[in-house]
Amino acid sequence: MAAATPSHAISHHSPVTSLSKSPKLPSRFILPISSNPQNPTLRRPPPISLKPTLRRPLHVTNVLSTPTPATPTPAAADTTFISRYAPDQPRKGSDVLVEALEREGVTDVFAYPGGASMEIHQALTRSATIRNVLPRHEQGGVFAAEGYARASGRPGVCIATSGPGATNLVSGLADAMLDSIPIVAITGQVPRRMIGTDAFQETPIVEVTRSITKHNYLVLDVEDIPRIVREAFFLASSGRPGPVLIDIPKDIQQQLVVPKWDQPMRLPGYLARLPKPPQEAHLDQIVRLISEAKMPVLYVGGGCLNSSEELRRFVELTGIPVASTLMGLGSYPCSDKLSLQMLGMHGTVYANYAVDRSDLLLAFGVRFDDRVTGKLEAFASRAKIVHIDIDSAEIGKNKQPHVSVCADVKLALQGLNEILEGKRADLKFDFSVWREELNEQKEKYPLSFKTFGDAIPPQYAIQVLDELTEGDAIITTGVGQHQMWAAQFYKYNRPRQWCTSGGLGAMGFGLPAAIGAAVAKPDAVVVDIDGDGSFIMNVQELATIRVENLPIKVMLLNNQHLGMVVQWEDRFYKANRAHTFLGNPAEETQIFPNMLKFAEACGIPAARVTTKGDVRAAIQTMLDTPGPYLLDVIVPHQEHVLPMIPSGGAFQDVITEGDGRSTY
Repeated sequence: MAAATPSHAISHHSPVTSLSKSPKLPSRFILPISSNPQNPTLRRPPPISLKPTLRRPLHVTNVLSTPTPATPTPAAADTTFISRYAPDQPRKGSDVLVEALEREGVTDVFAYPGGASMEIHQALTRSATIRNVLPRHEQGGVFAAEGYARASGRPGVCIATSGPGATNLVSGLADAMLDSIPIVAITGQVPRRMIGTDAFQETPIVEVTRSITKHNYLVLDVEDIPRIVREAFFLASSGRPGPVLIDIPKDIQQQLVVPKWDQPMRLPGYLARLPKPPQEAHLDQIVRLISEAKMPVLYVGGGCLNSSEELRRFVELTGIPVASTLMGLGSYPCSDKLSLQMLGMHGTVYANYAVDRSDLLLAFGVRFDDRVTGKLEAFASRAKIVHIDIDSAEIGKNKQPHVSVCADVKLALQGLNEILEGKRADLKFDFSVWREELNEQKEKYPLSFKTFGDAIPPQYAIQVLDELTEGDAIITTGVGQHQMWAAQFYKYNRPRQWCTSGGLGAMGFGLPAAIGAAVAKPDAVVVDIDGDGSFIMNVQELATIRVENLPIKVMLLNNQHLGMVVQWEDRFYKANRAHTFLGNPAEETQIFPNMLKFAEACGIPAARVTTKGDVRAAIQTMLDTPGPYLLDVIVPHQEHVLPMIPSGGAFQDVITEGDGRSTY
């Protein structure tokens, strides 16, 4: 039982460092400290064979939004969870961990076993609640956990062994950190006595992941497991969401203990720094700026995904056009007449025109990323900027706002809507002239593409998919040209339809993310729009899809190249090819590798389409086929993603014409 430190559990990263001795909390937040409203618990006496029952699923919002006073108090015994153990019955730490997950409402995990995590997997086999979806690579597991979280809004859970298993999670943790995705990653670790001895499959994963997790733990006392798991889920899903890692030595997993489920969380510093509700004076100031503006624009990001309803009402009340970031797609319907679709490097001309011309930029749930702003001093240079974000670190980080509100966007929009509805008789917004100007830009510079003979324009394939699925599918992607075309030509009309690696840009994301999305939303149509470069990075996950019989459709836009890098070679390097051809140089006219064979090896139906005239029927067949399906769509590598504002450029530098068939 002896631990290496007096506190028994080493936890890292600044969010939970206490900055205040007072545990007093913002009065309008519900903080589930004394009880867990998502999954209340009860320890029941024998019989042991009783199965655990799952209650309401964990509901995640961008912050805890319901205004009710709360203070951290010792947890009281809950009353609905039925344990398979007697209250005083000792059980292994691994069983405590699994029951802690059950109590958090977890029903699915993505776990790959190894020596240091075997005990956890043995405990999972004793759970009647949690299903393990076995990935074929730990990176596939963490990307699947992300896909689960992105599609559902609930924390995704992945589990890996120590050493290389743990380090294989790194890209997914970094991706979740940059895109604010709630995941809980659990890793096995060598026994405590061997930590620091360079033992077999030992890596200091807490140190490795310190800067790419919201928080992490090294468990050094088995009695801490219930509290740590509870804290991990709270941290992952509250405030600005993000990844949390729990590293558990093998001897802790094996140790017998009678768990104490009523331990309170120990997060005084974190709780003290959760953002307060927005002040009405600040919201009044924003309304005044709107009333004075002639050319306002909404710039919305991933922080608005949990406040889509409030955002739509705000637009209805004001008539302000909406431009979305890559991460924010779906927070406002892309097919609506007030939608300008995506802005930024590969955004629409009219979205970027609107931001450039605007006199008021309402930046909600965004971080002024370089792929959106380009040249910072030229971005929205004529506009007064209002920035609302839940993370104070983002306010003024890249672009200094005129008015800033550090708060949950959902609460801020609710407050703004209340003010607007209360003053409807006095406020007469009329932006019709401005909207007409933007409509002219839409007509002048629509998203378009060219067709060359029978070759399949990749944009056309996505357009057809949008039509045949009626814009209702969940779309995942890899990273590259296909990702940008999927953002441009599929119309996302609700939040959490769009799952892509935004900030990190991790190739290989699309296929495992589709697994997570399909597990989270079993009744949805899930389509992985992928590129051949990204697809092959996690192609092994086809085996998982087949074994789990997940009805995932893969539409592979295969151009035999690293398309986005080729585009930059064409534009900026005189088309000099530097290792961007992914085919076989000895047989350049042949499709290599044959993606259909990968599907065949895993028993997944597949087909290839090479001419534009056959695309619609091929996609319809894909959608009509029960279970998984792979459609290999052969597209020309000369296509460029347009519009394009070169990196570091301004709106005036936008490129709207050309492709790899021209020289620059």
